[in-house]
Amino acid sequence: MNATETIFALALASNDHPQQHFQQVYRQIAEMGQVQFSQIYLIPCRDGVGAEYWNSACLLRSSLSVDAVVLILKEMEEKSGRVRPSHQISLDIDLIAWGDDLTDMQFNPKKLPLATDVKIPMSDIWQHAMFPQQQHHFQTVRC
Repeated sequence: MNATETIFALALASNDHPQQHFQQVYRQIAEMGQVQFSQIYLIPCRDGVGAEYWNSACLLRSSLSVDAVVLILKEMEEKSGRVRPSHQISLDIDLIAWGDDLTDMQFNPKKLPLATDVKIPMSDIWQHAMFPQQQHHFQTVRC
């Protein structure tokens, strides 16, 4: 890894035209640096209200700053038509953690405690105590 690169752990979700939004955002995130995506899981709405979500995780290695990445992620959500508050989510991208090395990452305190729909996809791509390997029954989908 380049000395000026940061690793960003991202959680992605959509339950409104998810395939369209995931295909677009995967391309956009890949343009920001080196990426590794988890599988995409179908997981029910946390509140038990909205449609089932597509949930995935991403590790992005980029020379961009934390502030720049946060701004780009917000722009991606807005361009997807994201409406807040709503249970019909075109695209939700959360910055979960960032750092120079996966063994020493700073977790975003606004996202703690982490929900199951973040932990399960993240455990595909990052072995960490916050993401224990769990038995689950959630299906995966292809983008």
